[in-house]
Amino acid sequence: MDRLFRREELALDPVELAHLLLGAVLEADGPDGTVAVRLVEVEAYRGADDPASHCYRGKTPRNAVMWGPAGHLYVYFVYGMHFCANIVGTEDGTPGAVLLRAGEVVEGLDLVRKRRPNARGRGELAKGPAILTSVLRVDRAENGVDLTDPSSPVRLRVGERVPESQVRSGPRVGVAMAMDTPWRFWADGSPAVSAYRRGGKRRQARPAG
Repeated sequence: MDRLFRREELALDPVELAHLLLGAVLEADGPDGTVAVRLVEVEAYRGADDPASHCYRGKTPRNAVMWGPAGHLYVYFVYGMHFCANIVGTEDGTPGAVLLRAGEVVEGLDLVRKRRPNARGRGELAKGPAILTSVLRVDRAENGVDLTDPSSPVRLRVGERVPESQVRSGPRVGVAMAMDTPWRFWADGSPAVSAYRRGGKRRQARPAG
């Protein structure tokens, strides 16, 4: 965690960015302290060629952050209950982002345990996209923040990258479209990686990232 990512480092195709983010450290300041997690599970979402993406049907006030510039946080509310966070990639004006699915707590462990008193073991503390945002205290107020700015309340730091030999991939979780596209990436062996749940027609046809 020696430095923040630079914007140009994050201006990548979402699939490439997903690989880069495995092992990166996302840290967030709250009124009671700072929490940081090492990212171990992510999902890539492109634009017009990805029917599972929020930006598949074009630009709206809700998804405008996905059009860049890279290095910003895209936060959305889902199912009327949860917030999910994405890191925007690609060149400015081309939509794409990476959904943050799970992390391992590397700073603020005692604080996270207070926020997640019922978690069964350390691997459960930031397992799943809604839980991840909850322990970081990220919600709609953080939508659009610049992760490359040292003064930002949420920042993205270079961490120890997950070696490619330990990166696994498979279908994205719970999407109603492009269900077999293998753009979920995770660190093999991490207890924080969430369980796979296939989407389908019985679920509401809502893009996931």
